[in-house]
Formats: sequence, structure tokens, C-alpha cells
Amino acid sequence: MTVSEASNSMNEFYQLKQELLVTTLILTGLFIGPVWWAYSLDIAFNFLVGALTGVTYMGLLARNVERLGTEQGSVGKSQLAVFVGVIIVASQWDNLQVLPVFLGFLTYKAAIIVYTLRTVFRPSDRA
Repeated sequence: MTVSEASNSMNEFYQLKQELLVTTLILTGLFIGPVWWAYSLDIAFNFLVGALTGVTYMGLLARNVERLGTEQGSVGKSQLAVFVGVIIVASQWDNLQVLPVFLGFLTYKAAIIVYTLRTVFRPSDRA
């Protein structure tokens, strides 16, 4: 792989990372209102805590993937510790509930699904 190809690949990676981050934040904003309306402000706050944890998780995962080509070793476990930590805190703290936090955390996966569907139905954008 030439330097130009490697640079192009990293640029694509950074664009993907940015797009997933923005999509996750947009989906979080879109979901908070209906959750607040259908349940309560407390549940919406729980969902927001989970969604922000998902954004943190995704950022740590992207950072580890970015380092994969330059450093020896495998992808770290720090992103898993973030998820486990927030679930433990949610189960121990009276103001947080595990299910809304977990569903909020999964918002980043919804962003991945949106990205996948967009690239499947409009592949010419990435070509």
C-alpha cells in the first residue's frame, strides 16, 4: 500500500467516524423528545446518559481502531469498561434505570444501521 492509498484510507475512516458521530447525535436528539413525552423527563435523562455513553464508546473504539495499524497489539478493552461501568452505576444509583440507559447506549448502533441503509440504497455517494 502506498502512502497516498494509506492517506486516502485514513481520510475515509475519519469521514466515517465523523458521520457516525453526527448521525448518533441527531438520532439522540430525535429520540429524546418522544421518550420524554411518552414516559417522563427522568426516563429521557436516563436515555440521554446511555446515548452519551454510546458516543464515548464509539469514540474509544474508533481511537483503538485508528491505532491498530501503527502499534502492536489488539483493540483495547477500555470501551467495554465504559459500557460495563455505566450499567453498574445505573443498577446501583436510584435515579438511573438500566433499561433506558441500555437503549440509549444502543443509539450508536441505530446510527450504523442508518449509515448501512444509506450506502446500500445510494452507493454512488461513496464511489
